Amino acid sequence: MLGVVAAYLVDLLVGDPHWFPHPVVIIGKIIAGLEKIFRRVAKSPLSLRVAGVVLAAVVVGSSYLATYLLVSLAALVHPWLALGLEVWLISTTFAVRGLAGAARDVLRPLSRGELDLARRRVGFIVGRDTDRMDAREVARATVETVAENIVDGFVSPLFYALIGGAPLAMAYRAVNTLDSMVGYRNDLYRDLGWASARLDDVANFLPARWAGLLLVAAAWLSGRRAGEAWQAIRKDARRHPSPNSGIPEAAMAGALGICLGGLNYYGGEVSFRAYLNESGHPPQIDHIRQAVDMLYLTAALAVFSGLAVKLLFFYSLL
Repeated sequence: MLGVVAAYLVDLLVGDPHWFPHPVVIIGKIIAGLEKIFRRVAKSPLSLRVAGVVLAAVVVGSSYLATYLLVSLAALVHPWLALGLEVWLISTTFAVRGLAGAARDVLRPLSRGELDLARRRVGFIVGRDTDRMDAREVARATVETVAENIVDGFVSPLFYALIGGAPLAMAYRAVNTLDSMVGYRNDLYRDLGWASARLDDVANFLPARWAGLLLVAAAWLSGRRAGEAWQAIRKDARRHPSPNSGIPEAAMAGALGICLGGLNYYGGEVSFRAYLNESGHPPQIDHIRQAVDMLYLTAALAVFSGLAVKLLFFYSLL
């Protein structure tokens, strides 16, 4: 448990320095290499689906096993070395500092009226077209990304770290990386990526609902609209195309009193996403700052509540 707290602090204080090797980069290279191999041997939709299952199993299983072996070998050298390695590995699955930094990188030029720069920077963290966005749409995209990634970037890896330490947290990160690389519903990845996309939905199911409760609690503690956050989850979360992302996005919309969702463009094609908290105001520039504040508070609440539940469970076994 102390290792999880230490990993959380490492992420807050250090984050992921660009010059330091990151396990997710290695996982991504493995996925890319295996995809090339599977596409050479699997041609039919059925064979691609089977390949997708094998891809997910190999990547997730090897991520868990490699992490377990590394920590175990470190423990043979010295327990403190194992603890340090465990802390570092878990910290690489967290992204609070990185997510907050990316949002602030959009906020700064947007606050100065530098819309083109803000569009380019928000393009680094969203998949939609950004070249025609106005300031409100840039703000909306940023707030939506912060809300969605509260789950992927912290609550989910924390959930699995509390259950199974660094190996299970890294296995989750492998699931999430698979989804981000091959879990698309387009012609190229519909068959090869279906298993990864479904696995990501399952892996995030419980953490997303925990995150929704945490966001409501964070709204209450910070004097924001906790009631609206809860009502938005109940009324609007299911309207989101993802079974999980709608929960934190709806909660964030309600907490900040804004409306999220609406028209997006992908490769020039228009796509409408259902409104979340439709009675809310359009997002403004300052809502990015407020979303970052909610991110930090929600992360802290996740750590405290997660540790409390684990301690209660531990003592119930005594």
